[in-house]
Amino acid sequence: MTTEAPAPGRIVLLTASHRVAPGLLSWPAWQTLHAADQVLCADDAHPQLPYLREAGIGVEIVDITAGTARELVDACAGGRTVVVLPSGEGDQALTDGLARLAGSGRVQMPDLELLPGSYDLPGARLLDLVQVMDRIRAECPWSSQQTHKGLAKYGIEEAYELVEAIEDGDRDELREELGDVLLQVVFHARIAEEDEDAPFSVDDVAATIVEKLIHRHPHVFGDESAETPEDVKAHWLRTKAIEKQRDSVTDGVPLGQPGLALAAKLASRVRSAGLDVPLPAGEGIGYELLALAARAEAAGTDPEAALRAAARAYRDAIRATEGQA
Repeated sequence: MTTEAPAPGRIVLLTASHRVAPGLLSWPAWQTLHAADQVLCADDAHPQLPYLREAGIGVEIVDITAGTARELVDACAGGRTVVVLPSGEGDQALTDGLARLAGSGRVQMPDLELLPGSYDLPGARLLDLVQVMDRIRAECPWSSQQTHKGLAKYGIEEAYELVEAIEDGDRDELREELGDVLLQVVFHARIAEEDEDAPFSVDDVAATIVEKLIHRHPHVFGDESAETPEDVKAHWLRTKAIEKQRDSVTDGVPLGQPGLALAAKLASRVRSAGLDVPLPAGEGIGYELLALAARAEAAGTDPEAALRAAARAYRDAIRATEGQA
């Protein structure tokens, strides 16, 4: 008479993202937890514990070491299921111990399963950035003393470096520079939280731009329609005019931007408003550049980008001449 070998059982290593609120686990995770013969955890302060206990799931707090691997294998004998909650401490030792047992060939191993209990949503790493910025602001001697005004120049520098990465077509550089620009946003928002009179947080910043985007895209989020990019731009401009209630088309044009960009922006505002404003007559290169910028804008060319491209070509010619010399 043949005796069947006992079922090997199952060890489930349950993972969960720290960027998702505790207790928000997947349905397969809850099913596995309820059906498990044992649920183990090495951390008595694990954030999931209150929610598991509220759901009637008993969790045993154990000291997980490399030797625990053999104990888990034995605990699974007879087809039992043991679930282990990740705790950081001892996790690597446990997985290494299980790997050694499996590789020895002398132990009948239970089924090993890695079960994701929750997943990161798109944008979840932004939470990490906020947490890192909070700690830097609190603990870094330099960062803790910074102000909006003190950081303003870095915002300008990072924006230019981003433009350069785009123009170079360097994808790795583009990703890095986007991160540097994002840092400026999070840094300023963190500083703004400390304002005694009008504090706001990065969540307030995000909420403001979300509201603005939805309001200015009724063809996406509302009942209006837009067939062409020109339709979208026209509605955007109408909406901005209603929101801002500006007295002049020049309101909101930052005068601190580079001269060619400023001239082109003013010319764009004039053209979009249908105004007939002759260019001021005057002597000197400034008026000539103003006329060139207006002409470029009317032709659909960004004069700042065009001059930058020409300057880059000039730089390359300089380097080529230096190489010949």
